[in-house]
Amino acid sequence: MTSMTPAELAAQLKTGLLSFPVTHFNPDLSFNESGYREHLSWLSQYDVAGLFAAGGTGEGFSLTPAEIDTVVRAAVSEVNGKLPVIAPATGGTVTAIAQAQAAEAAGADGVLLLPPYLTEAGQRGLIEHVSAVCRSTNLGVTVYSRANAILTDVSVAELADRNENLVCLKDGVGNIEMMTRTYARVGDRLTYIGGLPTAETFALPLLQLGVSTYSSAIFNFVPEFALGFYADVLAQDREAVYRKLNEFILPYLDIRDRTKGYAVSIVKAGVTAIGRSAGPVRPPLQDLSEDELAQLTELIGRIK
Repeated sequence: MTSMTPAELAAQLKTGLLSFPVTHFNPDLSFNESGYREHLSWLSQYDVAGLFAAGGTGEGFSLTPAEIDTVVRAAVSEVNGKLPVIAPATGGTVTAIAQAQAAEAAGADGVLLLPPYLTEAGQRGLIEHVSAVCRSTNLGVTVYSRANAILTDVSVAELADRNENLVCLKDGVGNIEMMTRTYARVGDRLTYIGGLPTAETFALPLLQLGVSTYSSAIFNFVPEFALGFYADVLAQDREAVYRKLNEFILPYLDIRDRTKGYAVSIVKAGVTAIGRSAGPVRPPLQDLSEDELAQLTELIGRIK
C-alpha cells in the first residue's frame, strides 16, 4: 500500500516533469513485462516527479482491466518507491471505481481519472462521476479534463470543495480563458498539469496560468532534451524554448500530425529509433511507416 497521502502526492507532482511511459508489447501484441521494466529502469536514472503507468501514451485505452493491473503492479515493483506511481481509471463510473480500487490494492500512489469513452455528459453528470471515483479510494486523484469530459471552472471548484482527495487537474484542452477562470476560482487548492498532446508546445504560455508541470511523452526517448526543455520553461528562457521548438518539437509535430493517432504511435517509434524498441502499437492505432520512422530517427539524431 502507498504511504503517500493525497496532499503529499499533489506537492510532489508539481516539483518536476512527469513521465508517461509507453507500454511495451510483443510482436503478437501481448504485454512485454521485461521490456517495460527495462524501460522504467532506464528512465528512473533521470529526475522526474512522477510516473503515470498505462496512461494515454501507454495505450491504457487498449488494455484490459487485468492487463492494466499487471502493468501498474510491474511499475510499482520496478520503481520501488523512488517516485510516485499513478494508475489509470477510465470508462463508466462502475468500471472507473473498480480500477481505482485495484490501483490502491496494487500499491499505486494515485489515480489518473481519464474521460469516459464515447458517452457525452453534462457538467452535473461529470461532477457526480468524478466524485464517485474520489469517494471510492483513499488515493489522490488527478482528473483529466479532455474530450467528452471537459470541466468548467465552476465544476472544478465544486469538485475541489466536495472531494478532499481530488488533488490535480490535468488540462487536455488548452483553452486559455477557461484555465484563467479555473485558476482564478480555485487557486492553489489543486496542482495543475499540462496534458495536451506534445505538451511542450504549450508549456511556456500555460506556465503563466498556474500550470507548473506537464506530461512529457518525448521523455520516453529523449530524456535529457525533455528535462532541459522543462528547465528552460521554468526559467522562462524564451530564446532557448523557441530555439528548441524550432530544432525539434515543431518538425516532430509535422510527422505526428500526418495521421490520426500518431500522437501515441510516434512516441513508440521514438523509442524504436534510439534502439530500445517497445514493440508495435495496438489497433486501432497504426505504426509509423518506414519512411516516417527514418525521418524521426534523423530528427532525433540532430539533438543527441
